[in-house]
Order: sequence, then structure tokens, then C-alpha cells
Amino acid sequence: MLSYRHAFHTGNHADVLKHFVEVQLLRYMEQKDKPFWYIDTHAGAGCYALDSGYAAQNAEYESGIARLWERGDMPAPLAEYVELVKQLNPDGQLRLYPGSPLVALGLLREQDRMRLFELHPSDSEILQQNFAAQDARVLIQAVDGFGALKALLPPPPRRALVLIDPPYEDKQDYRRVVAALREGLKRFASGVYAVWYPQLQRAEARQLAEQLKQLPVKSWLHVALSVCAPSEEGFGMHGSGMFVINPPWILHGMLQEVMPYLVKHLGRDEQAAFTLECQEG
Repeated sequence: MLSYRHAFHTGNHADVLKHFVEVQLLRYMEQKDKPFWYIDTHAGAGCYALDSGYAAQNAEYESGIARLWERGDMPAPLAEYVELVKQLNPDGQLRLYPGSPLVALGLLREQDRMRLFELHPSDSEILQQNFAAQDARVLIQAVDGFGALKALLPPPPRRALVLIDPPYEDKQDYRRVVAALREGLKRFASGVYAVWYPQLQRAEARQLAEQLKQLPVKSWLHVALSVCAPSEEGFGMHGSGMFVINPPWILHGMLQEVMPYLVKHLGRDEQAAFTLECQEG
């Protein structure tokens, strides 16, 4: 299915969680001088306008990044993520929001590489345009990220952060996430894998985290942010989660500090809450 456009949801609570965690994982990868690859299986358009086009129609960013934009009391790790977004908006007005690839580019070193995949023809074209000025560190392909991932692993430096965040419009995406990770771990067991998923009423969404826990890995971390109670009609996303395989050991403590803050400032009703659990190898 190629109807999904992430621009409708740009900068919402799910993006805040996903990109905040992404920043922390990239910082972890940078602690060693040895190069690493950033691999994004569903890269999107790379950058999004908030004051026009799709994002302005739903304005979901108003209940996400906009709620943090002018706050001066954020925990330091969360403030670092917001600062990256502010660098894209030097006049101080929240008009642009970076997708996962652009977040990564801001932290990439000279020796590191990016491999970006986006199957949607319109978003893939925009992604190419947004990264046209970049050098050979960045390779973009308009192909299915699940299939492309298999051919990339293990990467030459034997170090990589792999972000997997399909749209999940097709319920087969849930199955494909698990299958891609199972295959990826056979080829590259030491990689850091981060899976984003939506909290929905559908069974596949509710079951995904438990399925990921059954993968043959020694260490994992699962964090989820619920911003409101599920709707009585059974539609809509009421939260999202990130499941990280081979996470940094400091990530759990960092999330213990940040998640209550996100619940307080991004929550919409008394059902707002977070989940944080891990298994250490």
C-alpha cells in the first residue's frame, strides 16, 4: 500500500518519542571512534513543512513538538532533541520538522554513513531533493526497506543503528517487522535495532512488543507513551512505542527521567501513561 503520507502526522507525540530515542541511540554510537552506519528502512521525505501542505491539515504537531518548543524546564536529553529541531528553524518559529534521516544527519560524523530507503514514489523523490547536497556518505534508494535491509547486513564497519518504522497501514507490516529482525539478527547479531510502532486497538499492534521480546536476543528495551485513553469507536492512535534491541545500558535510566515529563506535557487525559521495561544481557 502506497497511500500513507507521514506528513499528516509530522511532529506529533509519536515523532517526539521516536526522534528523542533516536538521538540518544546515535549519541551512544558516537562514543567510539570507529565508524558506523545509520540504516533507515522507511525514511519518508526527510523534512516537513508544518505551516503548509499535509502537516497543516491535521496540525498534529501542536500536541507534540509545539508543546515543548518554548519550555525551559526539560530534562537535558529531551532538550538536546528539541535543540536539533530548533537548528532547523533558526528564526525561532516552528515551521520545519526533521524526519528521522535529517535527525541522524545532524549527528553523523565524517566517517559514518547513511543508507535510506523509501518506497513511496512522491516521498522518495522529495527525500532525494532534500539530500541532494550531501556527499557520498548518504545513499538513497526507492525500494522496499524490508528487502533492502537483508542485503546490507552485516555492514562493512560491523557497527550500525537500524531504524525500522513502517506505516503499518498494511497489517502485514507487523509480521514483516518481526521477520526482518529475525533475519537481520542472524546476519548481524551485534547491531542496534530500533523499532517504532503505533498503539492502536488492532490486535497486531497490541501483540507486537510481546512478539519482539521472543526474538533470540540477550538485551532489549521497550518504552511506550500513551497520551490518552483508546477511543470508544476503536479508531485512531492513542500512543506509540519504541523497542530497542542491544540498547545502551544508560538508556533505561535516562527514560526513567524523561518519560514522566512527556506524560505530563504531552498527555491529553488522565489515562496518559508510559511503559518502560528491559531485559539485560
